[in-house]
This record gives sequence, C-alpha cells and structure tokens, in this order.
Amino acid sequence: MKPTTIPEKMLSQDAFSSWLGVEILEISLGKCKVGLKIRREMLNSMQKAHGGITYSLADTAFGFAANTHGNYAVSIETSINHIEALHENDYITAESIVEVTKNKLGFHIVELKKGEQIVALFKGVVYRTSKEWE
Repeated sequence: MKPTTIPEKMLSQDAFSSWLGVEILEISLGKCKVGLKIRREMLNSMQKAHGGITYSLADTAFGFAANTHGNYAVSIETSINHIEALHENDYITAESIVEVTKNKLGFHIVELKKGEQIVALFKGVVYRTSKEWE
C-alpha cells in the first residue's frame, strides 16, 4: 500500500474521528495535517471546547503520520499542553511537525493551531510493529 494512502484508509475505518469531523488536509511520509470545526456538542460546562477534542485531533494526526511508514504503529505514550481556549465554530488544525525514528520507536510533536496561533502542543511516542498495512 502506498504510504500516503494509509491515513485515508485509517480514517475510513475510524468511527470516532469520523464523528469528530476530522478532515485530512495534507499527507507526506512521516507527516500528516488534519482539521476540524468545533461543534456545540464538543463544548464543556464553561462553553469552551473540551480538552478531549484537541487531544483527540492531535492523537489522530500523530497516529496517521506514524503509520505512513507502512507498518502498524501503536501509541505507547502521549501528552498535551493546552495553551488557548477554543470556542464553538473555531476551526483548528493539528500537524505532526517533528518526527524522529529510533529502531522500532517513533517520536512525534504535533502543533495544534487556530489559524496561525498555536493553541496546544502534543507529544507522542509510537511503537512500530512488523505488521504491514495492506
């Protein structure tokens, strides 16, 4: 399978990311940029986007980018720093901007942005399995 088609296949099989409204914006080897629009049902009790929404979008970009190498890559550690609050109708993007691969481990940093403003930073580590995408 062509590596840049793997995120599209993953999204077609991912009910949660589909429910979120995730759109794939860019794909290249080791990188992926995705986006979504914040909807009313994504807001918390303070009428701000729930932190799980930005985390989920970043995790999706991270997973898609890690799998572009052609083998199943599974998350083993992640963290996020929330920098700015988000509101209904905001459109945000998450882009895996840094990738370092060491043997079977991949290290990624994902920037989440509203326009050009960074709203969160995500870090993730994946384990690359020997199972190939078909």
